[in-house]
Amino acid sequence: MNLIFSSYTIYRYGFKGWFTLLWKDGWRYFILAFVDVEGNYFTVLAYRYTTILSAQLINFWAIVVVVIISFLFMHVRYRPTQILGIIVCIGGMGLLIASDHITGANGGFAPNQLKGDLFALLGSSFYGLSNVYDEYLVSKRPFYEVIGQMGFWGMFINGVQAAIFDRGSFQNANWTHTTGGYLAGFTILLFLFYILAPLTFRLSSAAFFNISLLTANFWGLIIGLHLFGLHVHWMYPLAFLLIIVGLVTYFVMEGRLGEAKKPWLGEAQERGVDGFATAKRQMRRVANAASSGHV
Repeated sequence: MNLIFSSYTIYRYGFKGWFTLLWKDGWRYFILAFVDVEGNYFTVLAYRYTTILSAQLINFWAIVVVVIISFLFMHVRYRPTQILGIIVCIGGMGLLIASDHITGANGGFAPNQLKGDLFALLGSSFYGLSNVYDEYLVSKRPFYEVIGQMGFWGMFINGVQAAIFDRGSFQNANWTHTTGGYLAGFTILLFLFYILAPLTFRLSSAAFFNISLLTANFWGLIIGLHLFGLHVHWMYPLAFLLIIVGLVTYFVMEGRLGEAKKPWLGEAQERGVDGFATAKRQMRRVANAASSGHV
């Protein structure tokens, strides 16, 4: 991510402009990269100590963090239909967790559940902070700049943290072609995730993004049906349907621009960037079409 998007940023800004970016705004992107890295780190670390069921329950906290921060600091105001949509989605996720508990799919031994639960709570808090801050930055700055800087600073933060805390894991790992293939596949998928997430933030919001991720368990099951021979519990389709209904409810009363129009950018989005998938670009296109007599 750093190699591709930082290189493109240098191409657009030149080396002088890129170093100026690091000097003036590097601290902003360092904070973004830090909270994102720690969100990943503590969430994964939680699974070492607690059960998947417990970690999933606590990960609901990310939605709460996003909604609270967006409301208090980003001046986002949620409609009753949006609140209802979030509740319906959480109900669907509750059914998923209940079905996993009934079938024993998400149980298992927890070496230190309290420690794992605290790590999961910390990780979901960092995730929520990261999503809101990412939405804020990508609404005001070019897409390639945000992704490139996130990858640039994240590379150093990840490297230092891994060298300090995970050196033993690297030394004791069984490095095989299969392991390398899994890591390569995971890296590619995560790369695509980090490209699509900011675009989702522009088109909708961090809140919508997080409740949309509640469908992840269902898609994981679909893959598991083919890879691991898992069986579908009757609650799964119902839970997935509830989550989809919740997402539709969340957006049912949205206007033409919906959540793409950010309240912190001004009524005409004058403080935002005119970039791909932004409300400002959509508004400009509508205005140009109207002035040309097409609307």
